[in-house]
Amino acid sequence: MSLRARISTPEEHAGRGEDGHLVASYRAKLLEEIDLAEMSSLAAAERRARLERVLGHIISREGPVLSTVERSQLIRRVVDEALGLGILEPLLEDASITEIMVNGADAIFVERGGRVEQLPLRFASADQLMQTIERIVSTVNRRVDESNPMVDARLPSGERVNVIIPPLSLTGPILTIRRFPRSFTLQELVGFGSLDEHMVYLLAGLVQAKFNVIVSGATGTGKTTLLNALSGLIPSHERIITIEDSAELQLQQTHVVRLESRPPNVEGKGQVTIRDLVRNSLRMRPDRIVVGEVRGGESLDMLQAMSTGHDGSLATVHANSAEDALTRLQTLASMSDVEVPFVALHDQINSAVDVLVQLTRFADGARRITEIALLDSHGGEPYRLATVARFDAQPMTPDGRVHGVFRYFPLPRRAADRLYMASQPLPQAFGVARTADQLATREAR
Repeated sequence: MSLRARISTPEEHAGRGEDGHLVASYRAKLLEEIDLAEMSSLAAAERRARLERVLGHIISREGPVLSTVERSQLIRRVVDEALGLGILEPLLEDASITEIMVNGADAIFVERGGRVEQLPLRFASADQLMQTIERIVSTVNRRVDESNPMVDARLPSGERVNVIIPPLSLTGPILTIRRFPRSFTLQELVGFGSLDEHMVYLLAGLVQAKFNVIVSGATGTGKTTLLNALSGLIPSHERIITIEDSAELQLQQTHVVRLESRPPNVEGKGQVTIRDLVRNSLRMRPDRIVVGEVRGGESLDMLQAMSTGHDGSLATVHANSAEDALTRLQTLASMSDVEVPFVALHDQINSAVDVLVQLTRFADGARRITEIALLDSHGGEPYRLATVARFDAQPMTPDGRVHGVFRYFPLPRRAADRLYMASQPLPQAFGVARTADQLATREAR
């Protein structure tokens, strides 16, 4: 993208009211005084500093008379709109914001601490919002128009952006930017109250003993954050292949191969799906396969990999409970172009999946593991889930917080034996069930 495309013209962003006219006026004066050829040779930070310096000289020379704070705000706004993303720039720099949701020009929402709030900000017009959207998607060599009204992409800085515009959107251009926090360890998640020490020891043993783990939860419950933390428990000498739609995982091991799917180009060609990558990964001698999210026919390939020698694989799936996760995996696997009877898929899941970790986001914004369940069924048996850890929530307190208690239950003998053979200690809080009656089991469809 050219520098002139990055530095907008006043007509593109004509604002409403005196404030908008002031910004547009100074943006025009700024463009008259800078050398585009010289600016294009500067790094982004140097380019911004140069623009701020030039604009400061213009304001000192021509007025108006402003306080130090007003002057700084004007300079920031003009440069943001000329070089950055306008009113979204401060939001992207705010580390406390995890999601930015623009519902048309007049409604901007953000998520902080798990809670959504509306901000007193707005774009001057739908055209200004569209210019911002076009600037964002152009950084990833994509375009958005009536023939291609939806875009889902990862920005170079790591954020995931989704765009949908009219006529599909009836409320104007819609922009959603999801920011991913730095990776957290399980111990740090304990500090947030997402789980406790006993669950950490259990999950560490399960991952290192190469149980196949499915992390399940609704949107925004922290599945990727937990998946990243769990993957940190994989021994450093193992070869790990990560497969994602948008690269979000941040593994710290040395032997990691990161694969990312690719959407079709503007001609509708060149698409590489998650399923393509899962199939290819099996030829890359993986010790572990980590799939950021299964949402289609790749579920079948992943299940086959899990049950044919690639133990210790990790994946996430959208579901509201552990039972729903099993049903969803079965449904997704049936979407494959290989016609496999539902009964056979049921057997495949019983053979492949060992552990289900369910995440929930509560009304106070807290994200917690609400269940760890082991799949203790075989072959054609109905799914039989043995809950080994559970969070029992209490009613919300007057201060708006949700508290609760983590509870623990005995492990099935088969799982305990696998931990023992892998030299992984069994946390005392759990124990081993001597009889089937001691298990907290339930059947799922």
